[in-house]
Amino acid sequence: MSWVAVRRYSARALLALLVLVLVLIAAAVVNLVGIRMAGGIDGWRQWMDAHAGWFLVWRLLLYAVTVYGWLWMRRRLHAREPEGGARQRLLRVEVAAVLAVVALEVSQFMQAG
Repeated sequence: MSWVAVRRYSARALLALLVLVLVLIAAAVVNLVGIRMAGGIDGWRQWMDAHAGWFLVWRLLLYAVTVYGWLWMRRRLHAREPEGGARQRLLRVEVAAVLAVVALEVSQFMQAG
């Protein structure tokens, strides 16, 4: 791998890490503001429990948009790299992503029950 490729990969990884940190900070701020507006943690939990159906709709919509984007990207990747190696790597990532989503949803279901 050339030095330019390493720098490009490092820049992308740094950008992804920055986006992840910003998303986590935004989530923390939303929770803190919600707790303050609801009058405390108990009020915040009651509000979240009362609106759990809307959160489910939001997650399903987010999953649908993600699947659409993934299928679009997958078609482009298959057109660009028709050999079998890319397909195998992509299949492993798809299986891992589905297992992660299932694990998240099962944990949400277990917490609600």
